[in-house]
Amino acid sequence: MVVAVEAKQTTLHKFKTEYLGRTIVTVFGVLIIVLTLAILAFLGYKGSRTFVDYGHSIASFLFGTNWAPEQAGKTGSVGSAVFIVGSLEVSALAILIATPFSLAVAMFVSDIAPRFGRRFLRPVVEIFVGIPSVVYGWLGLTVLVPFVAQVFHLTFGFSVFSAGIVLAIMIFPTITSVAADALLATPAECKEASYALGATRWQMIWRVNLRSARTGILTGIVLGLARACGEALAVAMVIGQSNSFAKGLLSPTNTITAVITSSMGNTVNGSEYNDALWSMAFLLLLISLVFIIVIRVLGRQKEES
Repeated sequence: MVVAVEAKQTTLHKFKTEYLGRTIVTVFGVLIIVLTLAILAFLGYKGSRTFVDYGHSIASFLFGTNWAPEQAGKTGSVGSAVFIVGSLEVSALAILIATPFSLAVAMFVSDIAPRFGRRFLRPVVEIFVGIPSVVYGWLGLTVLVPFVAQVFHLTFGFSVFSAGIVLAIMIFPTITSVAADALLATPAECKEASYALGATRWQMIWRVNLRSARTGILTGIVLGLARACGEALAVAMVIGQSNSFAKGLLSPTNTITAVITSSMGNTVNGSEYNDALWSMAFLLLLISLVFIIVIRVLGRQKEES
């Protein structure tokens, strides 16, 4: 009798500590999956109305240059090539600016001054992550834009260049943190072996550490690129929001996120204009999914290596 009671108590305790916790975690995991699929389905439904209800083709939406949707009726044009190209230009410029600085700081933290880097430099870099994007945009609007206009003798400093610098500052801590973690994950034996073979510290960093951590570094760059493509408010404040292709780095243009941010609140729900913005939001989601897939592939390659 006592043995049966003890066995029952053990089973009940095991249920409370293992099965109950597993069930709760599973339920929350399924809810996250359902929520993600619901968002994808909702954006897909709203975004498809541009092509189903208003008869626009996907080619005209992706490659058209005339953006003039209607608030009422079906006679407008929804060419979004200007915004797609603008997003790519600004994001690419931000990556080109931020990556060298991020790698330099990551190498400093991992190999040149690890103690100082971990105690002081990394916390300072990570502070940038918590700064709201509107603060970056406001600083860019009040400091960077007038500076660019003065240096390059422009009437206004709103440009791809200004937006790229603001985005570079915003994605700098993301790339730096991931790259530093990847460099720190290189086995100490590999570094010591390179020193034993007569390599200098820079040769060790260049030929051993960077090559060993290249997958993690690429992951950080892709994460930074995803952050740059999805940023809206800061870019909208400094890019000029001109619905035309940029003639150069010092010319204004527009991006997908900026036009959605500035226009969504001024459109009528169910109108051609509103649905065209939903189509761009769905396109932005697809771009984000591509980045996620790339990150997963890079992570798998890192595990295999």
